[in-house]
Amino acid sequence: MPITLRLTPANGQEAAARRELTDFVERTSGQTLAACYQCAKCAAGCPLAAAMDLAPQQIIRALQLGQPDLALPSQTLWLCVGCQTCATRCPCNVELPRIMDALRLWAETRGRSASMMRGSSTLQGQRVAQVWQPTHNQSV
Repeated sequence: MPITLRLTPANGQEAAARRELTDFVERTSGQTLAACYQCAKCAAGCPLAAAMDLAPQQIIRALQLGQPDLALPSQTLWLCVGCQTCATRCPCNVELPRIMDALRLWAETRGRSASMMRGSSTLQGQRVAQVWQPTHNQSV
């Protein structure tokens, strides 16, 4: 799915709201968003990446570009299970699960929940089931 990035200047209130979110995420997670340079090793190792509408590094990039309206409604926030595979693979030691936790906390405190994300929860469940469905039978 193509992602549309808005490169229009924000007014003062929008810019302040965006800074408030990134400051919250960095303070709560203890991570620096600017440390991510988009190598995509997190997505390459994520066991649920195929079910996500945005790859983990795309969430970070949206925040870096000041576009939380792309990141916050994403299914990715709610699909991340915190398995730490991404953090293990990250050459910059960015602990992405901590960032996802902070984003979920931000969303929940502002009245957003997993049920409000892009797509339906039924579709999400089907996509996760497809990812975990065995591709062949193996007898032991």
